[in-house]
Amino acid sequence: MKRLIIFCAVVIGALCSVARSGESEMTALRNWNAGTQVSAATVEKFGIDRCFTESEITPEIFARIKGKSFADGCTTPLSDLRYLKVLHTDAEGRILLGEIICNKEISGDLLEIFRELFNAGYPIERMTLIDNYRADDQASMTANNSSAFNFRYVSGTRKLSYHSRGLAIDINPFYNPYVRRLNSKSPVVEPAAAAPYADRSKPSPYRLTKGDLCHRLFTSRGFIWGGDWKTVKDYQHFEKKAAK
Repeated sequence: MKRLIIFCAVVIGALCSVARSGESEMTALRNWNAGTQVSAATVEKFGIDRCFTESEITPEIFARIKGKSFADGCTTPLSDLRYLKVLHTDAEGRILLGEIICNKEISGDLLEIFRELFNAGYPIERMTLIDNYRADDQASMTANNSSAFNFRYVSGTRKLSYHSRGLAIDINPFYNPYVRRLNSKSPVVEPAAAAPYADRSKPSPYRLTKGDLCHRLFTSRGFIWGGDWKTVKDYQHFEKKAAK
């Protein structure tokens, strides 16, 4: 009898723990706490269609980006930007909540692409707003954070990046770095800590290659891949010209 009582207590405790975990995950989904891990069962209960949505930039979201990715003097109208909620899977198969700010011209493309990537289990390690890194591109890339909108210049120039209009996105940037070769000198790699991954034969579950699913989904929708550029290689980067 004593063993039975202990067994029942263990089972009840485990069930209560699962219930609390489910409630916590549901709260994270309702509040969309990007970076939070959730279970497939909780996603199904919440509704998969509610996990791939877009909205205009609310005052709450603007408060997160003002003075950071939406820097003082930003020339991109706030009305051109959209906030996306998406799910993604990391290399360990964990389901994570992701968020992106992009131009409305590509918001539909991104929702379709990330839903297909999620369905296929394509690994993306992290996808939160770059403002969590104070809009510091180097810090975000070093954390392997995939992001889109950030009002900034192209590295080493005074030319505004496509990211400044939310028309570009970087995927798994640490393992797919920006590489610029200067004559016979060693290449400039950004982020610097990702220098080993400038060697594109180096294996990684987050390596993005020409012809893989991510590359195919973006290029089939008219995006240009930075890995195809001649003077520099930006293996993380996809951009698309606006219709207007």
